[in-house]
Formats: sequence, C-alpha cells, structure tokens
Amino acid sequence: MTDEFLQAAIEEARAGLAEGGIPIGSVLVHRGKIIGRGHNRRVQQGSAILHGEMDALENAGRLPAQVYRESVLYTTLSPCPMCSGAILLYGIPKVVIGENTTFMGDENLLRQRGITLEIAQNAECIALMQHFIEQHPTLWHEDIGE
Repeated sequence: MTDEFLQAAIEEARAGLAEGGIPIGSVLVHRGKIIGRGHNRRVQQGSAILHGEMDALENAGRLPAQVYRESVLYTTLSPCPMCSGAILLYGIPKVVIGENTTFMGDENLLRQRGITLEIAQNAECIALMQHFIEQHPTLWHEDIGE
C-alpha cells in the first residue's frame, strides 16, 4: 500500500511526464500536511537545477529553519547529490524514497549525516523511471550529470 504522501509525489511525477519532462516528483510534509510539492521541470523550464526535490522546496517558499527540521521529504527517486545537499542544508531529518533501483543517489551521505531514509521500492515509481530511461536515455543521462 502506498501512503498518501508518496502517492502525491507520484502524482507530481506523472504531471512532469505529461508536460514532456522527467517523471520524478516530490512533496515536503510538515506535521502531516503537504507544504510544498513539485516535479522535475528541467526540460519544461530550461533549468539546470529544478529536480523534483528542488522544485518542491522552491514551491514551499521561504520557511523558518525549524519547519524544515520537523518535515519529511517524499520523493519518487533516490536523491542525487544536489538534492541530497539541499536536504542536508535545511536539516530535513527524514526522506521517504519511492525507489532506488533505477538510480541510487547519495543515500550513504544522507545516512552518514543522520538522515533517516525509508525506501518504499514502489512498483509504480520503478515502472515510471524504467520506461522513461528506455525511451529517453540521452535526456536521463543529462539529468543525472553523465
């Protein structure tokens, strides 16, 4: 069973795909409420940095440090080094990851720095990414800096 917040991140991933982008979504949750949601919009916005997690943080807006320290970030895919850096910078203590089979981000760094990671290995997250990578390998490699 997928929890409601991971499901919201999956909805964001689907929205990104429908816009012609990369299907990675994320939501920032504070005290049981979504306060920021986003999806990878690098293609749509011509952006170098708008990964799903970065978009969710941006859409949450400027927040007091305490809010981040009480929040959980949900993401459909294991966070890359850039997104992991943002998680560490803002002190987000827990990340729920939809899957890490198609891409393993900087999970070791996050764990080493005390971040709690919960890996769902959600079948829909895996299928979205596998299909996208098969269909758009060049765009995928650009997105992860390869």
